[in-house]
Amino acid sequence: MATKDKNTQTLNYKGAGVDVKAGYELVEKIKPYVSQTKRPEIISGLGSFSALSRIPKGIENPLLVSCTDGVGTKIDIAQQLNKFDSIGIDLVAMCVNDLIACGAEPLLFLDYYVTDKLKVETAAEVIKGIAEGCLMAGCSLVGGETAEHPGSFPDNTFDLAGFSVGIVDEKKLIGANGANTGDVLIGMSSSGVHSNGFSLIRKILKDFDTNLEEKIGEMSIGNHLLTPTKIYVKEILSLKEKIDISAVSHITGGGFYENIPRLLDQKSKAVIDFNFEDWPSKEIYKWISSKGVKIEDMLNTFNCGIGMVIAVSPSDKALAMEMLNVENLTAKVIGNVSALEGDERNITINF
Repeated sequence: MATKDKNTQTLNYKGAGVDVKAGYELVEKIKPYVSQTKRPEIISGLGSFSALSRIPKGIENPLLVSCTDGVGTKIDIAQQLNKFDSIGIDLVAMCVNDLIACGAEPLLFLDYYVTDKLKVETAAEVIKGIAEGCLMAGCSLVGGETAEHPGSFPDNTFDLAGFSVGIVDEKKLIGANGANTGDVLIGMSSSGVHSNGFSLIRKILKDFDTNLEEKIGEMSIGNHLLTPTKIYVKEILSLKEKIDISAVSHITGGGFYENIPRLLDQKSKAVIDFNFEDWPSKEIYKWISSKGVKIEDMLNTFNCGIGMVIAVSPSDKALAMEMLNVENLTAKVIGNVSALEGDERNITINF
């Protein structure tokens, strides 16, 4: 029987594991979602080699603000449940919530989606969520990259990264000098665990052989964990038009102990009173605590029900509380900023 010489075999990209036609199909599938996010400043279309944007009008001293982030191993929970409709919102939220911490309005967003083999339906569902997150944040999804890495990326998996650019008037920056001594600290409720601490959560799930369909209250554990990250852009943009916000902290990886000190100057400390019961997402955090995670460790890892903390003058407290306590958002005073004395730690949490 004759054998084919390896040197005469016909090779192509698809045979190497990359299906460019699937990529073309994905682009066509996501065009309707992407087009909905287009701001008037964007002058390029999907499929261009790069995105073009004008600077929005009415900003006297414009600064461009940029950030990048991902959603970590929360993707593993989405894959276990075969549910990908919200993970894209998480990706946008993790970036734009960082932008708004300095008062920047999100302008544009790009994503990076990498997988071993492109599954068009899964990728389209993820990117549809990214577009939905962009609509929530008021920014344009201007492009991205979809990459197949056959043989060098784990089978049947994908990962995500996002990149966002925002704009702010230099004279209206939030937090340039840190919070003021005497400021009150207002916590803004999270929608759940957001997109941090999932390596610990996955260990809990494994160690306790947990079924993601098991209920906590009226929702399954899986649905609690996949609740998309709250986007705070519109609330903070509206508030900064009415009052001077001294500083903002986005509570992400590192929890309270790492992130709240980031809104302080070197001469100040934050004093916080905390109780899970005060916040809408208490059920999932009480469940985590019940698995043997100490509260101090939780406050070092998770948002614990508070996704954003702002510092405002006591004279602005009432208006801030009125504007922030709206549908799907709870705001409460959680502490204050005081002078740091001696070798004190710059954050004290009473729990």
